[in-house]
Amino acid sequence: MSESEIRALYADLLDAWNRRDAAAYAAMFSDDANVVGFDGSQMNGRAELERTIGAIFRDHQTSAYVWMVREVRSISLDVAILRAVVGMVPPGGSSINPAVNAIQTAVAARHDGRWRLELLQSTPAAFHGRPEESARLTEELQSVFAETERQEARR
Repeated sequence: MSESEIRALYADLLDAWNRRDAAAYAAMFSDDANVVGFDGSQMNGRAELERTIGAIFRDHQTSAYVWMVREVRSISLDVAILRAVVGMVPPGGSSINPAVNAIQTAVAARHDGRWRLELLQSTPAAFHGRPEESARLTEELQSVFAETERQEARR
């Protein structure tokens, strides 16, 4: 397993979301992958995922992801788990919306030499009773967003 390949797969996934490209987003998944969304909704299979995400992009202004990978762990040569934290910046916004911070877990497997996601689960980062943890995560993600903005301004 190459940690850099798993990180790149995840970055490509969220970049596709940020570009509002449902086909590219769905292409990161295996044919029978599963996704559990922030609200608990589930999508099963690449085709359903592309249809559902495509409808979201058609019908809603979507926020952009900002993320930090916390861990990539090899389960075997062809299976890995990625854990990350994500925040979202509303369209036209300049800061993270803490209400939608989440913890994401992804399982990736290599098929015919290519890594694809088998599972993506988003869990709200509510930190019940620990507002300092929520604030810390928001600050951390905001600094990632600010650095990304600085890098894009240099281009």
